[in-house]
Amino acid sequence: MIKGPDPIDVHVGQRVRARRKMLGLSQTQLGKELGVTFQQVQKYERGTNRIGSSRLFKMASTLDVPVAYFFEGAETKLPGYEKELEAIDQSIYEKQETQELVEAYYRIADPRIRKKVLGLARLLSSGVDEYGM
Repeated sequence: MIKGPDPIDVHVGQRVRARRKMLGLSQTQLGKELGVTFQQVQKYERGTNRIGSSRLFKMASTLDVPVAYFFEGAETKLPGYEKELEAIDQSIYEKQETQELVEAYYRIADPRIRKKVLGLARLLSSGVDEYGM
């Protein structure tokens, strides 16, 4: 029986890739910081190779995020998880607009202001119907 990568490993890899791209790092640059090849970074990002705890800790430091960042939203990958909202098309994270929005958000130095911006975005998006109005 051939089994694919664990969904949690895939999720963590997607988070690594998103953060790496947000910082404008290549796989080669990240690999150099971690002491691995770019091919190894590719395998981490696809979830085909698991990231050990010490390497994940170093990766979090290199990418300037807490370790918990990599697991945010991972519960949605667990069997039996039922999401109330429609699944967001994953390609949304590849859009330039999304990258720019996230980069601008994290340039806000004060975490209290970031939280207020997030609250505002949630408030504004809650009024959007299925036709975007």
